[in-house]
Amino acid sequence: MSDDQRTTPSKVADDRVSLTSFLDYQRATLAMKCEGLTAEQLKERAVPTSGLSLLGLVRHAAEVERSWFRTVLSGEQGAALWPAVDGVFGEFHVDDADVDEAFTLWREACEGSRAVTDAFKSLDDTVQFRGEVISLRYVLTHMIEEYARHNGDADLLRESVDGAVGE
Repeated sequence: MSDDQRTTPSKVADDRVSLTSFLDYQRATLAMKCEGLTAEQLKERAVPTSGLSLLGLVRHAAEVERSWFRTVLSGEQGAALWPAVDGVFGEFHVDDADVDEAFTLWREACEGSRAVTDAFKSLDDTVQFRGEVISLRYVLTHMIEEYARHNGDADLLRESVDGAVGE
């Protein structure tokens, strides 16, 4: 984890570039937290009472990307990549999960999200979703928060797996 390849967001960019850059930075942080680990390590849980694992976070990120950008902003319909199991998000059930599939689907979801974002003229453009008005600005800001929160989880998970720490 010492080879940080992330692109630091500009300190003087406009709002759109700032938001998309920070989101990409958070995406890259999750990828960095997973680098160099085996499938078994990616599936490890740091806390016996929690279903969180690094692979589960990657799968969750893929679902959240698809949900906010494809479903909410684009109005597309589609089933969850990993349906719920016993009322728990299916993406966190990783014992039999395919690591390559998860990372491929996550990367594809991120690319799809970038394409959806690019299709909006303004951060202030809105869509109607389930009786609410939602702007692109809100979705980008929410996604930064979503990744930042889970990247904190990823810090602890990675440290418990192999002792690696770092931003």
